[in-house]
Amino acid sequence: MGAFTGLRCAMCKTEFPPEALYVCDQCLGPLEACYDYEKAGRTLTRDALQKRARNLWRYRELLPIVGEPRTGFNSGFTPLIHAKRLGEILGVEKLYIKDDSVNHPTLSYKDRVVPVAATRAIELGFDTFGCASTGNLGNSVAAHAARLGLACYVFIPQDLEPGKVVGSAVAGPHVVGIDGNYDDVNRLCTQVGDRYGWAFANINLRSYYAEGAKTYGFEICEQLGWVYPQHVVSPVAGGTLLPRIGKAFKELQHIGMMSGQLPRIYAAQAAGCAPVINALENGEEYPEPVKPDTIAKSIAIGNPADGYQVLETVRRSGGTGARATDEEILEAIGLLAGTEGIFTEPAGGTTLAATINLLKADAIPKDETIVVCITGNGYKTANVMVGRQDPPTRLGRSLGEFESFISKRATAQVQS
Repeated sequence: MGAFTGLRCAMCKTEFPPEALYVCDQCLGPLEACYDYEKAGRTLTRDALQKRARNLWRYRELLPIVGEPRTGFNSGFTPLIHAKRLGEILGVEKLYIKDDSVNHPTLSYKDRVVPVAATRAIELGFDTFGCASTGNLGNSVAAHAARLGLACYVFIPQDLEPGKVVGSAVAGPHVVGIDGNYDDVNRLCTQVGDRYGWAFANINLRSYYAEGAKTYGFEICEQLGWVYPQHVVSPVAGGTLLPRIGKAFKELQHIGMMSGQLPRIYAAQAAGCAPVINALENGEEYPEPVKPDTIAKSIAIGNPADGYQVLETVRRSGGTGARATDEEILEAIGLLAGTEGIFTEPAGGTTLAATINLLKADAIPKDETIVVCITGNGYKTANVMVGRQDPPTRLGRSLGEFESFISKRATAQVQS
């Protein structure tokens, strides 16, 4: 079924064999997977999809493996929710939430990219699987490594949210806390991978790992009835997701499954870590690294590995970007939960807050179709919302006491 043909530099177009390579030795550009689109289009059709399991592997022809998938059989195909109540507040009728906060098994979009990287790791003969992580990736790498029986190392900054540390540790990997930020962790993991010959999902297997993010874009189109949305707002951390959403939209045209105007794509970052937004505003070709300072730790990557591709994708689509303050992020988390019942982590709060800012600035028309990408679950980072809600009402056990409470509440509401 596969149409994967090898790797190619995204910048100078030099071709490479399908090995554990991620940087071009000619220009130091990132490598990306290539496909025989004519071959893929012969078997990946709308009719064929109707008969396939609802997981990320339903788009198998456009994913970079050569054998059979090894994990991720319940990952992907998360809900695309028409957010009507939230849309009423924002004045947007066609507002959708693509909700990867319920992705299996670790409740983030990383459960799309890790199965592809893990499968490829086994195909390439690795027996140790690891990652540099701000939380969600570590959770997913640990879970899928456990399912596959691979030795696993998860490297994280020492100040990571406790819920995310536990979410990785419970699956039994070696969790290594580094005294530094994500960029420090990433540098160390690059050295470790080279020294020990281990597979790192987001480093020496990044060319394969990143392709799993395309399934997010494939699903948006399929769930909208094979119609492109007009606007997509995506969070940006290391830069894996946003460019692959754009690549997914184009690939569906390459194989003849879609036609029409491609969506505009927008980058969302926290104000305390916004190298991509800075570059968009300053007309720069590459993001200048920054030192992260934000509650949105899962997207607090000051030197995004795929920053060039993010900027290229946003500009080519006709989109732009927006930043959100920590307070705006927290307000957006509460707004999403209070209107649609979706509890997202600060990364999702960032994306919604940035969307609101883009709407306020008239950068996105309110009468067009908008998809907001929610990529992680708030129950992992619930501590950020502590103290922002009313405390529980404390009552005794009698019905009379409850009735008295209801009566007083009704009176107070009338008086207000």
